Amino acid sequence: MPTTVVWFRNDLRLADHAALTHAAERGAVVPAFVWAPDEEGDWAPGGAHRWWLHHSLQALDADLREHGSRLVLRQGDSLDQLKAVCEATGADRVVWQTRVTPHLRARDADVRAGLEDAGIEVRQFAGRILHDPEQIQTGAGGPYKVFTPFWKKARAEMSVDAPLDRPRLGETSAPEAWPDSDDLDAFELTPEAQDGVDWGTGMAKEWTPGEGGALDRLDAFLDDALLGYPDGRNVPAIRGSSMLSPHLHWGEISPRTVWDRVQSWVSNGATREDADVFLSEIGWREFSYHVLHHFPDTPTEPLKDKYAAMPWRATPSYLEAWQRGQTGYPLVDAGMRQLWSIGWMHNRVRMVTASFLTKDLLVPWQEGARWFWDTLCGGDLANNTMGWQWAAGSGADAQPFFRIFNPVSQSQKHDPDGTYIRRWVPELADLPTKHLHAPWEAPDKVLAEAGVVLGETYPAPMVDHSERRDIALEALKEVNG
Repeated sequence: MPTTVVWFRNDLRLADHAALTHAAERGAVVPAFVWAPDEEGDWAPGGAHRWWLHHSLQALDADLREHGSRLVLRQGDSLDQLKAVCEATGADRVVWQTRVTPHLRARDADVRAGLEDAGIEVRQFAGRILHDPEQIQTGAGGPYKVFTPFWKKARAEMSVDAPLDRPRLGETSAPEAWPDSDDLDAFELTPEAQDGVDWGTGMAKEWTPGEGGALDRLDAFLDDALLGYPDGRNVPAIRGSSMLSPHLHWGEISPRTVWDRVQSWVSNGATREDADVFLSEIGWREFSYHVLHHFPDTPTEPLKDKYAAMPWRATPSYLEAWQRGQTGYPLVDAGMRQLWSIGWMHNRVRMVTASFLTKDLLVPWQEGARWFWDTLCGGDLANNTMGWQWAAGSGADAQPFFRIFNPVSQSQKHDPDGTYIRRWVPELADLPTKHLHAPWEAPDKVLAEAGVVLGETYPAPMVDHSERRDIALEALKEVNG
């Protein structure tokens, strides 16, 4: 019976997995994961990524064992480890789902060449995104840099098939002998192995990594938040967004499954508008990959060349205060503390915190992108790059740099009752809502009654927003000449 090794990466699921389905239909299946962070270049999994990966691999192995299979774990050079697994099992074919990011696409090409040189056949399958980045082109035959026309073209030309069912695994799909497998703990992915940084507690309370957790999260979103999504997604105090980003990043659920389930939900109460607004978020993910594919330097370089001349001020104390949620602006601090605690931040608040870093503080967007990469449990290179370049005005379809979020008015508009701030900045919890968004404007008596001492129990604003806005606009003049 022919034996196929399925090389899992960030596609840690059984359903709608074309490579796994192909292998199961062919004969014996050897699911394998190789921990090789050095091969990921400058974007190896960050700290919160690693926590998630540890638990997701555990979940995948448990799912496979329920179906009579198991996950073979290896660490080291991917090519060497895959060849070793093939030799131990007699596998004559290795299959995987294509990575889209440029560096990993190049790595995969090298692995493929090495396997084929060793006489091992290779097959690759799509599944990371819904479209082929080379397929969607402008009328002039080039890539898009603006989302709306990209998404209109993609919707017209992109065919989204129904997701594949879980393949049938069991005794008949097991190899004659299972190869040796490393112990997951040897990968040292959990926080205890990372300089004592304890991301685990808050993240474990919030998330259930794995395919089952992803499906539960999607069901909860469809039941509770898809109806009214266009408004609900902007309210950080409620669960108005899907919170699927970590599950999508690790491939515990496919975008095709999300697409299919959302489309079918319209008949169950959500309006077409609700569904289309949410699906446009899936479209933004597609657009992010489209841009990264065509402009592979954008994780570190501005897409708009002129922004290379921006006179950033990489002040370490500013960056650290922002990272720790100690800026003195409650909505910014709430968002940064939420990120540190659970490895995720509400999208509206992401925009405010990113604007504050790049415009109020004039810290380079690359610093923010790096911090998010390390602290987001589902930080995706394409999405992370797109979001930060959007905030800094330098990317595709970006917000103009001169549009600077006011952290106080944003707080008053999107967290009017202060529920979100009170949860994540508890030292301000007893302030009246009237003063919660700008505690430095509160009378001394009100502060005292709430137990707030600015500069002691909670920081005074590190900068004056109005003044910093003017400084940012002066900096922009240097860019525009």
